[in-house]
Amino acid sequence: MAFPILATPEKRELQRKSYARIPQVLDIPNLIQVQLDSFEWFKGEGLRELFQEVSPIQDTPGKRFELRFLEHYFEAPKHSEWECRQRENTYAAPLYARAQLVVRETGERKEQKVFLGDVPMMTDQGTFVINGAERVVVSQLVRSPGIYFTLEEDPATGRSLCYAKLIPYRGAWLEFETSPRDILWVKVDRKRKTPVTTLLRAVGLGSNEELVELFREVDTNPEHPYLRTTLARETQGPGRTTQGSHYRQEGLQRMWELLRRSAPYDREAAESLADALMEFYRRLRPGEPPSLENAQALLMNLFFTPRRYDLGRVGRYKMNRSLELDIPMEMRVLTSEDIVAVVRTMIQVNNGRRSSDDIDHLGNRRVRAVGELIQNQLRVGLLRMERVVRERMTIIDAEQATPSALVNIRPIVAAVREFFGGSQLSQFMDQTNPLAELTHKRRLSALGPGGLSRERAGFDVRDVHHSHYGRICPIETPEGPNIGLLGSMATYARINQFGFIETPYRKVIHELPNDSPDLMGRTLLQDVKDRRGRALLKAGGVVTSQTARRIRESPAQSIRVKASVSPEVRYLSADEEEHFSIAQANSLLDARNQFRDERVEIRHGERFDTVPPEQVDYMDVSPMQIFSVSTALIPFLEHDDANRALMGSNMQRQAVPLL
Repeated sequence: MAFPILATPEKRELQRKSYARIPQVLDIPNLIQVQLDSFEWFKGEGLRELFQEVSPIQDTPGKRFELRFLEHYFEAPKHSEWECRQRENTYAAPLYARAQLVVRETGERKEQKVFLGDVPMMTDQGTFVINGAERVVVSQLVRSPGIYFTLEEDPATGRSLCYAKLIPYRGAWLEFETSPRDILWVKVDRKRKTPVTTLLRAVGLGSNEELVELFREVDTNPEHPYLRTTLARETQGPGRTTQGSHYRQEGLQRMWELLRRSAPYDREAAESLADALMEFYRRLRPGEPPSLENAQALLMNLFFTPRRYDLGRVGRYKMNRSLELDIPMEMRVLTSEDIVAVVRTMIQVNNGRRSSDDIDHLGNRRVRAVGELIQNQLRVGLLRMERVVRERMTIIDAEQATPSALVNIRPIVAAVREFFGGSQLSQFMDQTNPLAELTHKRRLSALGPGGLSRERAGFDVRDVHHSHYGRICPIETPEGPNIGLLGSMATYARINQFGFIETPYRKVIHELPNDSPDLMGRTLLQDVKDRRGRALLKAGGVVTSQTARRIRESPAQSIRVKASVSPEVRYLSADEEEHFSIAQANSLLDARNQFRDERVEIRHGERFDTVPPEQVDYMDVSPMQIFSVSTALIPFLEHDDANRALMGSNMQRQAVPLL
């Protein structure tokens, strides 16, 4: 039987019909953007930072050679992704740097292109092809560099005493503590403790009067005079020098110029400074004979040398924010101002004038994404290479010396291979189904090098925290020993330049300019008067086109209107969000996006409340923003028990088609 040929219908663009009660106001972002952006940062800025850290490399006496890396670039990969999968190769691109060698004796400059090894490249899907197999580098959630203040109860007296930890991105930790006898101590890298006044003096704050004056505003509790008690303990300390007459004048002046450039030279204050440096050296290097030069070099290397100590951009940002400082972001080493601010804040916490920090808050935990993890591993390889270059500089003849003759790429290649092949965070990609792939790329792990271990992690760090809202899914996590240590980014979450997770909110408008076209149809919350004081429109009235023209000519520059939700979306980090009242996505709105109800359910930090619409600052963009992609796929999630939803979100990743 012959079938009639049917006419082909015209192609129409399919319109998606949404049955959702709450309209979608923000498109779902590219869900693997975290991986792609981080690797792009590594290829440019990340590698540039590394080469700046190691340049220039000089031979040990610093008289023969100086090697600098001027710029770096990648050449095209030798094989395509497809070829690498077929041949079980690694999809990588050769890394080159333009290096310049200066021969000090002759002043000759030799420039050369130097090959620094093959670096695995990320595919468009956010994965790496290593020996033919696809791998994913999981982002790591770690404690952010910065300063943390905690309160611990003293078992003997029952008092809450302040402890502080100053954690750099790279370098020595400083730990401050308060004793039950009101003495403030400091420890460097968990070594012997020193009175905090010794450290303050060693960084350039000389006399007792100067120290007392610095803390006069905060050290006001007559029952617990922290600074005076610490000063008294310092002067009684063992090995304390009371007269500095044995210091050489030139040494004192050199030290003064280094630590107190702007102040006029004062011998007595300089001797007090020198005493503190010597005492600091004795505490850190017991048994070694101290000298003023050695003591000064030790302090400078510990906290004030960029190659040895680095707060990182994020550490400086957190320090400025926590201590209310205004130090430039480029200043990534410690300053005396930082240490003074830490001690001031400790006294305030002890006196109950400031609250302590919550270490599980997402404002204090940041994401190390793939680019930063590779950068950290490559730094190890480059520093090993630097040692090899230094050794070769002492042996090689000046005529034969070229950048490529000095550089040995084996440590760099080994570091890259070790990271992609052996790191806990470089994992074979879960390819059970597309959802499993996507979830793997959006996973956050608190484990791994520099992170927690599952044996030591307690309940607090695994638990759901109020700051996770819209940032980390409260549902999707493993059920076994890793529960709470592995999480998944929420659907709309993104990572900012400092590594903190941000989530989007719609801004709530409370007032509009008098000439704004958006005034039409708005309900006023204030009487609007003309220049003669006559009422144009009373509070509660709705603005029409006629009244809008009159309002434009009124003297009031901004008009208070009934709270309404604007299309403007702003991303907030956990720290920024603490100061705002945020309404839920299902709050009832009218046609003008004004709140319908007289009281609106909000959350403010960890507090839930109902407030008038005038007190609402932001509103959630979607009910889905709390959850990860996997959890958001569960139908009628709001009727599901949390434990069953956890199992469901994990089991969806195990589903396979039956064909």
